[in-house]
Amino acid sequence: MTAEAKPPPLARHMQNLGRRARAASIILARADCAAKNRALTAIAGRLESEREKILAANARDVAAARAGAVAAPLLERLQLSESRVAAMARGLRQVAELPDPLGDTGEWRDGPSGLRIGRRRVPLGVIGIIYESRPNVTADAAALCIKAGNAAILRGGSESLHSNLAIAHCIARGLAAAGLPADAAQVVNTAERGAVGALLAMEEFVDVLIPRGGKDLVARISGQSRIPVLKHLQGVCHVYVDAAADLAMAADVAFNAKTYRYGICGAMETLLVHRAVAAELLPALARRFVAHGVELRGCHATVAAVGGAAAVSPATEEDYLAEYLGPQLALRVVDDLAAAMAHIARYGSGHTDAIVTADEAAARRFTAEVDSSSVMVNAPTCFADGYEYGLGAELGISTNRLHARGPVGLEELTIRKFVVIGDGHLRGAG
Repeated sequence: MTAEAKPPPLARHMQNLGRRARAASIILARADCAAKNRALTAIAGRLESEREKILAANARDVAAARAGAVAAPLLERLQLSESRVAAMARGLRQVAELPDPLGDTGEWRDGPSGLRIGRRRVPLGVIGIIYESRPNVTADAAALCIKAGNAAILRGGSESLHSNLAIAHCIARGLAAAGLPADAAQVVNTAERGAVGALLAMEEFVDVLIPRGGKDLVARISGQSRIPVLKHLQGVCHVYVDAAADLAMAADVAFNAKTYRYGICGAMETLLVHRAVAAELLPALARRFVAHGVELRGCHATVAAVGGAAAVSPATEEDYLAEYLGPQLALRVVDDLAAAMAHIARYGSGHTDAIVTADEAAARRFTAEVDSSSVMVNAPTCFADGYEYGLGAELGISTNRLHARGPVGLEELTIRKFVVIGDGHLRGAG
């Protein structure tokens, strides 16, 4: 190759990361569970022993973000504390305690020709993870990838570069202490914007991309990537209160679904209420939301049902499409279950939707017909979380229709291959 034909320095740097990750993934895929657990435990210890260095690096990032007038929610996600570093270490130890997701599933059967057919769960390979703001994702993502036998290339936001590199140092030292390659989890050590574009084109080295961030980031990665993407674009989640609902339960479920945490993708963004119970449920519930600082936007029937109990602004089409991630809530009164499901089909994002009802037939129909990654009965949408599902930590919520749907935990970072065992079997002419 001539000097003029060589890729630019950033592309060469990214390709070098990819080569090292691919080589590390081969070693990690055959590592036993004990070695991976030793690595996770060692990384946790490093995070604790180097806590002051991590916090000092984070202070540099936070100071730069404040100087750049970064929005308050992003600043809150960026900032680390002693308790957050401790939580990262605790999370690593929790992942170490989870069962090994790799190996035989026990689903052996005899094929038509007498062959023994089984399926073995194996790593995906090399996973590229692109995320914004949250330095804790560096530790969480590395932990899950390592436990599942995958190498990881981690590209955090430029606003958290120093924090991520300090955490990456602990990860590399912990891997080495367990006799595993430090390249099994690498942080992209440049803030150059072109690094993301280079990563999206590295199909020779990267098997799957997982974006974690806002809608614009995920849409860009999905649109430009040459590599399969495990993603969700939005969490426009609904709670539907049926005519047969226990209204006290319904009020509590709806309130918790919205106010547990506004900024999570499982927060309720639209409340749907059956017309038969709207007048009884909505006035007190609207007052409760408003007292908590939630701004309400409702249809004409909602405004009429609430009356003077609380302020409700007229809802627009955009309100029902919105993922607010804040203290705003859209409301709509619907005629029946079918109308509620039609609304979800039109405006929902396939993330998480819930019904509150004592009618088992209505619950069965809702769970069968609502096409979302999680459907819930008599529970708030904010439960859509890997930890709450017993999966341990997660890398996000997938709304994909292939490979993984819902919380992405250890099992979702693996795939199954067929194992076929014969005894000299030969296939005859077809």
